Amino acid sequence: MVARRDRHPTCCRTAAKRPLIEPGGEPEHVGEFSATADRLYSATMQYLIDASVYVFRAYYSMPDDMVDGNGNPVNALYGFCRFLGDFMEQVNPEHVAVLFDESLTSSFRTAIYPQYKANRDPAPEELKRQFGQCRRYTRALGIMELASPEYEADDLIGTLVHHGRAVSRPSTIVSRDKDLTQLLSRDDIFWDFAGKGKLDYDRIPEVFGVWPEQIADFLALAGDAVDNIKGVPGVGKKTAEALLKHFGSLEDIYANLDRIHEVNVRGAKALAGKLDTHRDAAFLARRLTGIACDAPIDDAETLMRRSPPKLGDINALFDEAGIGTALRRQAERIADLSRF
Repeated sequence: MVARRDRHPTCCRTAAKRPLIEPGGEPEHVGEFSATADRLYSATMQYLIDASVYVFRAYYSMPDDMVDGNGNPVNALYGFCRFLGDFMEQVNPEHVAVLFDESLTSSFRTAIYPQYKANRDPAPEELKRQFGQCRRYTRALGIMELASPEYEADDLIGTLVHHGRAVSRPSTIVSRDKDLTQLLSRDDIFWDFAGKGKLDYDRIPEVFGVWPEQIADFLALAGDAVDNIKGVPGVGKKTAEALLKHFGSLEDIYANLDRIHEVNVRGAKALAGKLDTHRDAAFLARRLTGIACDAPIDDAETLMRRSPPKLGDINALFDEAGIGTALRRQAERIADLSRF
């Protein structure tokens, strides 16, 4: 593992610089692909799954009386296995990885700002146990899974996006977390699986208010309460959007404080003073909101290529958890798909 860093996260942006104009015409909405289209697409696309989103979703949406023979909850495990199995059946990808978060307290961002995510309660023990089981299932299904004490799942995804670009392979990021949209180029897709569907690069401003390469700057200005990032006091989402629409980036905003009055927002005359007063806070926040694309991952190319499921390991896990036949039969179908 590399030493902790105290620098700006490296963004893997490689797309050409976008003109500072409003999105013109009708944006292309990727929308819901058919299963056939997904499978055709998967041959040239790598799929990077933000596991925590789907584990937490299962934990809070599935009945909490789903327990194993020892009374331990298995609702998050069951829901995650169903999600991942459905995904693999629908897409049948050649290159896929499932990335997990490991710690709230040891990431390099916490070294930069100790209050980072300090507003979050630790996961309950019964959920931590199920995270471990979800990782076991992922490995048994023949899929790369990875977590790091220093890098968050977002950073592992960013690093694999960067790897994909190096070998001319675009990425589909499977998540509901808008922070990850900052990684998109025009060849990539953001997929809220079983949710709002797929978004391409050109659809991001319509949904999130700014372009992908502006997401980290937007969060640095407006703050991100979920991650306990304060941003610039007095700059809300609408103001941050207006500033970035006018100037393009956080650095360009601060290079043009004498022109802030040109922005058509309420309180524009006083805005330059607020920004100047909280300059350090804005650039500190920007070091936290940017996704790193240089986490140490050895032999990513080999790891991302899926292997046949180990049905014996899957059945052993399901025996422990008291999970019945439906997910076992699904694993068998996935095993059949992997032979082609």
